[in-house]
Amino acid sequence: MPIRVTLDRMLLERRMSLTELCDRVGITMANLSILKTGKAKAVRFSTLEALCKELNCQPGDLLSFDEDEEEGRDAAE
Repeated sequence: MPIRVTLDRMLLERRMSLTELCDRVGITMANLSILKTGKAKAVRFSTLEALCKELNCQPGDLLSFDEDEEEGRDAAE
């Protein structure tokens, strides 16, 4: 999937653990882990809003589009 979640980087920059973020935003560890590892197929705007508020960032700081990844997948298929 060409959309990447950069939550790892944001947590590292903020010196915050995933557990701490879970406690602060009220999202389960399982759901944040799925998002963090890139296995999520969707994300609710309310979840994105909560993360942005707590991490003091913009949605674009948590998500990126990797066009090359999409092209690489098409070539491999």
